[in-house]
Amino acid sequence: MQVKHLLLIAILALTAACSSNKEVVDENLSEAELYQQAQADLDNSSYTPAIAKLKALESRYPFGRYAEQAQLELIYAYYKNAEPEAARSAADRFIRLHPQHPNVDYAYYLKGLSSFEQDRGLVARFLPLDMTKRDPGAARDSYNEFAQLTSRFPNSRYAPDAKQRMIYLRNLLAAYEIHVAHYYLTRQAYVAAGNRGRYVVENFQETPAVGDGLAVMVESYQRLGLNDLAATSLETLKLNYPDHPSLVDGQFVPREEEADNRSWLAKATLGLIESEPPPPPGGTRAAQDVIRQYQDAKDAIPEELLPENQEAVEEEEHEAEATSSDRSWFSRMTFGIFD
Repeated sequence: MQVKHLLLIAILALTAACSSNKEVVDENLSEAELYQQAQADLDNSSYTPAIAKLKALESRYPFGRYAEQAQLELIYAYYKNAEPEAARSAADRFIRLHPQHPNVDYAYYLKGLSSFEQDRGLVARFLPLDMTKRDPGAARDSYNEFAQLTSRFPNSRYAPDAKQRMIYLRNLLAAYEIHVAHYYLTRQAYVAAGNRGRYVVENFQETPAVGDGLAVMVESYQRLGLNDLAATSLETLKLNYPDHPSLVDGQFVPREEEADNRSWLAKATLGLIESEPPPPPGGTRAAQDVIRQYQDAKDAIPEELLPENQEAVEEEEHEAEATSSDRSWFSRMTFGIFD
């Protein structure tokens, strides 16, 4: 079924490309005739010729009777012709030129609609795409534009529909943040994942993604070894979302399994040979590199600059390392016979 849809999309695209000849507008038409013909094209869903006539009307009669109305109709024609950038540009121009126009709220509404439909193109209408996993730039723009409409014109006839769309967009933006947080979890970027989860909890209240944000916070804090924060987040999750999928019989089940950070050599030899010790819980290779750089810099300090009791301190450090270090790979291979 999807193959048929793709073929249909290709045929429509080729047809549009072949029929995209520039519309020629009669220069002898009066202002009223241009406007009437543009209205007829709009009624017949012939948006390309309607756009040409409306642009001609505005350029030939900039101070005419239908000039302002033609600018509004042009926004609508661009929107219906699947030209969101042109529609938003025309809306911005109308708002800038006519901020006190009685129908300026219509320009704000069409501007928000153009951004709202920008990601929902022809392909998205036929293929089952998850909009929460796509770039939220247009959705964020649409939300902000609808917010401008509802704040400046709360009694507008378009405000109720804008508010409903804002609810949908807010849920979409919150779900996108959760997808990003889960990606960070898979990449073991637990600090970034926790910050994303907290951002959802703090800025997207009353959305379905708040429970997911709390679950991300719990998992991130557990991986980082921040037990107090993990316990607080878990209690909040249990109290407000007891049926969340991450809670099984009241116990938290992490979504991502604990990552195996051993080198390929250690994995191939079942841990008998390890090039370097695995990082501690919540640690990273980058943290180990920082510690190694610190140790190298410390070893490079000249002896005359060391404190008087440095030798005693180093002896204590070496003794602590000797008692806490693991056996060598040779000791493991010989089962400790030659220790």
